[in-house]
Amino acid sequence: MKNARSTNQLVRHKLQVYFDLHECRFAPEALADMADDLDSVALQTGNFPEADLRAVIEWNGRNNEYSVKLTLILPGETLVASDHDPVVHAAFKRAAASLELALEGYKDRLDRVDEWRKQEAARPELTSSGPLDAAALDAAAAAGDYAAFRAAIAPYEDSLRLRVGRWVNRYPDVQARMGRDFDVLDFTEGVFLAAFENHPHRHNEVRYGEWLEGLIDPTIRAILHDPAGELANINMARSACASS
Repeated sequence: MKNARSTNQLVRHKLQVYFDLHECRFAPEALADMADDLDSVALQTGNFPEADLRAVIEWNGRNNEYSVKLTLILPGETLVASDHDPVVHAAFKRAAASLELALEGYKDRLDRVDEWRKQEAARPELTSSGPLDAAALDAAAAAGDYAAFRAAIAPYEDSLRLRVGRWVNRYPDVQARMGRDFDVLDFTEGVFLAAFENHPHRHNEVRYGEWLEGLIDPTIRAILHDPAGELANINMARSACASS
């Protein structure tokens, strides 16, 4: 029996499962059977603060088959798997199996990030390659002169670039876009620009290398949130340095 569209919701463990049906309809028992194939996914997402799964099932009369698309929405990540078959449950089982593999890979990446964070926490703070002229930094920030500030903070450049290069390993989505949408130099310049903008608010009792390192993660997050705007600001800052 066919209809235009219907939506059904089931719960597996703590996982909310939403069935979005297009040009098809199934008995509640059939939907429950398909949802049972998601038990492993539901168990693996039990400790996530948020986990919703949307199952879009559509009947394609031209090919006489069902298409199934499963979208798992997690904090900061969305995993997708799909399949098609004349038998809807067969397509659903294969899509569920693919989604489970993708989820296992995602959790492995999270585990590696946690281990990386432990290792990174044990590293010494950023070091400068030479003496830092604190008076020059203060004067440049007070005057709104980024070029002068950039020159004064240059002793930290090599150390910061290496630390930023390791820091992006926290973010698989950043790594996937490196070399295409942005690179380590973008993030490094972004940290220096953040230091310039926030320099008047820095507490003197915090060592400069420690303070500078604390700007890395917020800078990466800001660029991810608004790549076009943040990169435009970074490029303007670079131009200011080049023209000075």
